[in-house]
Amino acid sequence: MDAAFTEEQHEIRRTLRELLLKRCGPDEVKAAVRTPPGYDEQLWRQLATQLGLPGLALPTAYGGVGCGPTELALACEETGRAVLPSPLIATAALAAPLILALGSERQRTALLPALATGELTGTLAVPGGQLATALALTGPNEGDWAGGGRAGGIQARVQDGTWRLYGEAGQVLNGHTADVLVVAAHTGGFARSRTLLFLVRAAALGPADGADARRGAGRGLPGLLRTRQTALDETRPQARLELREVPAELLGEEDGDEAAVAGALAATGVAAAAALAAEAVGTADTALARTVAYVQEREQFGRPIGSFQAVQHRLADLYVTLQAARSAAYYAAWSAGRGRSGAEGATGPHGAAEAGVGALALAQALETLRAVAAEAVQLHGGIGFTWEHEAHLYFKRAACDELLLGPVHRLRARAAEEAGLFAGAAGATNPGAARDGSGATDASGARGRSGAADGSREAGGGGVSPASARAADGSGAADGSGASAGARAPEAVEV
Repeated sequence: MDAAFTEEQHEIRRTLRELLLKRCGPDEVKAAVRTPPGYDEQLWRQLATQLGLPGLALPTAYGGVGCGPTELALACEETGRAVLPSPLIATAALAAPLILALGSERQRTALLPALATGELTGTLAVPGGQLATALALTGPNEGDWAGGGRAGGIQARVQDGTWRLYGEAGQVLNGHTADVLVVAAHTGGFARSRTLLFLVRAAALGPADGADARRGAGRGLPGLLRTRQTALDETRPQARLELREVPAELLGEEDGDEAAVAGALAATGVAAAAALAAEAVGTADTALARTVAYVQEREQFGRPIGSFQAVQHRLADLYVTLQAARSAAYYAAWSAGRGRSGAEGATGPHGAAEAGVGALALAQALETLRAVAAEAVQLHGGIGFTWEHEAHLYFKRAACDELLLGPVHRLRARAAEEAGLFAGAAGATNPGAARDGSGATDASGARGRSGAADGSREAGGGGVSPASARAADGSGAADGSGASAGARAPEAVEV
C-alpha cells in the first residue's frame, strides 16, 4: 500500500481550503451561527452541489462521489480549520452511513441521492445524550443506552399499521434543521424490549412546514417539536426533539434485527470518530498557526515574545502533539475504509476497522485540541481572554466536542477494552477489577472481551508503509513492526 495521498485526495483538500478561505473567515462564522439555521445555507448548498461534500463517502449508485472515510476525513480536516458551522457531520458521518448500512433498497434510493446532493440534511437522534455510547465509542451499545425498556427514552409502537414514536431526545446535532431524522427508539414492550432505528421525514410536509422547521420555528411534523438548544459552541448547533405519536418508518426490513442495528451503529462510529478526529486536528492546526503568527508580532521587553525560549518550547511541544494526532486520525480513517475497493467497496460495512482505533484517535485529537486551544488563549495574552476573540472559537469547540463525545478517558478505556489490552492479565494489572474470576474486566469495572489483542484483530502493519506510521504511542497507528502502537503501549492508555 502507498500511504501517500492520491492526486484526487490532494485536490479535494486544496479546492475546499481555497473556498473556505474566501467564504468562511472568523467574522463570517460568527455571523452564520447567529442565523436561525445556525449555518450559512448558501455556502452549504455550494459545498454540496459543486464539491459533493455530503456525498463523498456514498457510492455512485446512490448519487455519491464513490470515495470513502479517508476522503471524508480530509474534507472534515479542512472544515475544522475554518470551524465551519454546517450539517456535514450529522448528515455525512451519522445519518447517511446508517441508511446505507440498514436501509431497504427503496429507502436508499429515496433518501441517499438527496442527502448526497445537499437537497436534504439528516441527523441521528439518540435519547439521553448517549450519542457516544450509541456509536460504541465510550461503551458497549448492547444495553439500554437508548432509555429504559418500559418507560423513558423514546418508545415505538404500531398503531393502525404505522409506527408511532413517543419520547424526547436532547443534544441532537443539527436536529432543528435536519430533514431526515434517524431516531433510536425502544419497541417490543417490556418482554421483548429492543432498540431499533426509525426514519422520521420531517421535510415531507411541503414547503411551508419544511421552511418553518429549517428556521427553527419549532413544529414541522404533527407531534414533533424541535427546539434549538443554547450551546457553548454555537458552531455545533444542537436541538431537543419532543415526539408525541410521530409517524415513523422502520429503517430496514420489517422484522428489525437489534444485533444488526448495534453493529451498524458501531461501524458508523469508527468512521465518524475518524472524521471528528480529523476535524479536531484541523481546528487545532489553525489555532496553532494563528498563535505562532501572533507571538512573532507581539513585542515585550523590546523583542517579539516568540523569541523567548519558554514560548518556543511550549509551541514546539504543541506541534509534536498535533502531528501525532494527525497521524492517528489518518490511520483511523484508513482503517475504517480498509477492505474497500472502488465504488462497490464503498457500499460495504466498516467492519474491517481495527478494534478501538476510532475511539483512540478521537481521544488523542480531542486532547490535542484542548491543549492547543488553551495555549492559544494563554499566549494571546489579555486580548486572548476576551470572549469575542477568535481564539475562543477553538476553545469552545474543544470543550463542547469532549462533552458531546467524551470524556477522553472513557474513549481510551473503551479502546483498550475493544483491543483486549487487559484480557488475560487483569489480575496482574488491576487486581481489584475482576471479581468473577473471569479476568475479563478492565480498570473501570466494565466487562472486557476475552482473548489477547493480537488474537482478536488483524495486525495493522501488513499494508501500511512506514510513512503512515508516525503517530505517538497510544494513537492507534501502526509502527514498522506491523503491530498497533496502542496495543503495545498499555502505559499510554488512560483508564
